[in-house]
Amino acid sequence: MRVGDGMSESGGPQTIKEFEDRLLEVAGGLPKRLKQCADYVAGNKDRIAVSTVAEMAEGAEVQPSAFMRFCQIMGFSGFSEMQKLFRESFVGGWPDYSTRLQHLREKAEGSPSALLAEFVEAGRLSLENLVKTVDPLAMEAAVKQLSEARMIHIIGLRRSFPVASYMAYAFEKMGVPAMLHSVVGRLDNHHAIREGDALLAVTFSPYSTETLDLVEQVRARGIPVVAVTDTVVSPLRRMGATLLSVSEVDFGAFRSLSATLCLAITLSVAVGTARQDG
Repeated sequence: MRVGDGMSESGGPQTIKEFEDRLLEVAGGLPKRLKQCADYVAGNKDRIAVSTVAEMAEGAEVQPSAFMRFCQIMGFSGFSEMQKLFRESFVGGWPDYSTRLQHLREKAEGSPSALLAEFVEAGRLSLENLVKTVDPLAMEAAVKQLSEARMIHIIGLRRSFPVASYMAYAFEKMGVPAMLHSVVGRLDNHHAIREGDALLAVTFSPYSTETLDLVEQVRARGIPVVAVTDTVVSPLRRMGATLLSVSEVDFGAFRSLSATLCLAITLSVAVGTARQDG
């Protein structure tokens, strides 16, 4: 592939958008270890510019050699070339506090005040990234689908449950018909979802099997699905859902829901407003 075709001399993407497109293209056919690399990179693109290949491999729970192989499959000569793409993309815009967050993590400071500072830094970076990860056209489409629905069905389990329940609460207060699916007793209540309804699914890697099953069932019936998820390789994309992508920066393998809850209240209020205007 020539450089003029939008790829580097080694065949790697030249923009973040091309990188995401390439990741989506290759992710489905990768063997287990390389799939781990793809999943980790998809959810942690903010780490590439400031991490070493050893740190990225550790995060993906693979050997550095496997991560290097993944870089080559993505079309790069190695990790350095892939990292260069992200460093150049964030020139003038890469927040210094991401580096400070890295240092805080390495110090392993565990006092309550230190932990507060660390999670505030992670939350702030997540919020900064939110406006970059959400597609405005997808947001408009999601609001239209949900505001026109007779009933909004909401599902989000485990880590996603606080987001799903918060949106159900917000819809209730705004008088928007909504039903929260909690799968209590392993009852998915999919028969309650009727023609004219819409499903709002919230799930992050590793994705909830129950959520994916419900999405697959209702999509087969032609019911629209809006998904709040974390990566460009989310299986929800292949199911034809309207995707709203949000990435949370973690500290010590713990991730807050700062950006996700911000997106949730934005979506809820936008839907409530659209229904009143309609």
